[in-house]
Amino acid sequence: MTSPLVIFDLDGTLVDTAPDLIDSLNHTIAAAGLAPVTFNDLTHLVGQGVRVMVQRAFALRNKELPEEDVEPLHERFIAHYREEMPGQSKPYPGVPDALARLAAEGFSLAVCTNKTSVLAIPLLEKLGLKDRFSTITCGDTFEWRKPDARHILGTIEKAGCDPARSVMVGDSVNDILAAKNAKIPAIGVTFGYTDVPMAELGPDVTIDSFDALDAGLVERLLKSRANAA
Repeated sequence: MTSPLVIFDLDGTLVDTAPDLIDSLNHTIAAAGLAPVTFNDLTHLVGQGVRVMVQRAFALRNKELPEEDVEPLHERFIAHYREEMPGQSKPYPGVPDALARLAAEGFSLAVCTNKTSVLAIPLLEKLGLKDRFSTITCGDTFEWRKPDARHILGTIEKAGCDPARSVMVGDSVNDILAAKNAKIPAIGVTFGYTDVPMAELGPDVTIDSFDALDAGLVERLLKSRANAA
């Protein structure tokens, strides 16, 4: 039997990146004269990568974004974010301990994020988290991304694991939907960037901190899913 696999989202789940996302987005949209966004706006903007975040910021400010401006603004964001990395971003409390607990129990660990690889992998590296994961898939790893089930299923395949022994941990509708689409259990964290209460998204279980994430919780979810099959 393959080892259980715990898959994590990145922004809003493993790492609180909000201050740096806001800084880089405001730096980007200032070039077009848009008013700055705030954390309250962020929950409506994140989840589908930088281009979509910029497009949503323009829509939020009721300003048209010409197609020819999308790529230059995308590059402006990337350059600023990479230059400032890791900035104020930091792992949520309990993340290193939770990863160590799961690894000690023989679990495999992976990241599945819609963040592009040129941002996600250096961020994990600079925060000392990269080597904790056997597999990291990003928004540009495949032709699809969350909530498409194939993003998660591709992550499981690259990790050499079994969907029947895998769970997803995330903070947003993209994560919970992706898990449901892949037919694996979902653990929803309540401290991330979702714009609706996590419980309303229908995860199998919610946790308020990483102190609650351990081998027992994961195994109970996997057993429950197996019994329901």
